[in-house]
Amino acid sequence: MCLSGANTGIGKTTALDLAKRGARVILACRNQQRAEAAVCDIKRESGNDEVVYMNLDLGSLQSVRSFTETFLKTEPRLDLLINNAGIFLQGRTEDGFGMIFGVNHLGHFLLTLLLLERLKESGSSRVVNVSSRAHLFGAIDFNFLSTHKDLGVGDTGFQTFLLYSHSKLCNVLFTHELAKRLQGTSVTCYSLHPGPVRTEIARYTSIWWRLFITPIYWLFFVDPVSGAQTTLHCALQEGIEPLSGGYFSDCAVVDLLPKAKDDAVARKLWEVSERLSGLC
Repeated sequence: MCLSGANTGIGKTTALDLAKRGARVILACRNQQRAEAAVCDIKRESGNDEVVYMNLDLGSLQSVRSFTETFLKTEPRLDLLINNAGIFLQGRTEDGFGMIFGVNHLGHFLLTLLLLERLKESGSSRVVNVSSRAHLFGAIDFNFLSTHKDLGVGDTGFQTFLLYSHSKLCNVLFTHELAKRLQGTSVTCYSLHPGPVRTEIARYTSIWWRLFITPIYWLFFVDPVSGAQTTLHCALQEGIEPLSGGYFSDCAVVDLLPKAKDDAVARKLWEVSERLSGLC
């Protein structure tokens, strides 16, 4: 299985659980030092030596392509792809996209599509997209996206939260459309809200935002082990194949607002993402 953003937080906890179950786990991460330390930790705690680091920077479409080229040459099968990595950070990607949109959605979109044939070849496989309840506050402005290669602008903590919310809505809509396109195959897909989890996602934000959010983290947020449970449910639970395309929270499928399952918007997002990522 392949897991992005697996060197810390929910991703590392998920990778450890899967390694304990005997899976071969590929940690797809940007920071080599942190990823190799995570590999050592997971190997030691799980007793499983089939844990491997492969470099992946979701903020670079070329890195995504290089990663998938290496993966397809070295890994004969892929039973589980977990798109877990996420950032809460302003700025631009290597390709000029808004950082939050580029990493949280577009990089994962390209990664998934480039690995899709290997998933199909591997039998009953799954794609799990870690979204967030923040998608409730999201919207997709296609005009702004086509002009600015982003879903919005802003420098304040609240504006950054809105950009994050937009990207998480993209995750849900991508899953919705992917499920439709996978009908008739052995591959299923799911999006999820992991819960309010104490992770390092905001480690690059301003000191003022961290001072504001830290007390809330410790009072109301859960630890990564609890936060990983819905991801593991979507990855491992038997019998949920008919729920492909669904959105999960607390290990149960949850109905979505109309904007998060709009067929026309999901299809347009797919087409725009194909163009932006160079797939067409």
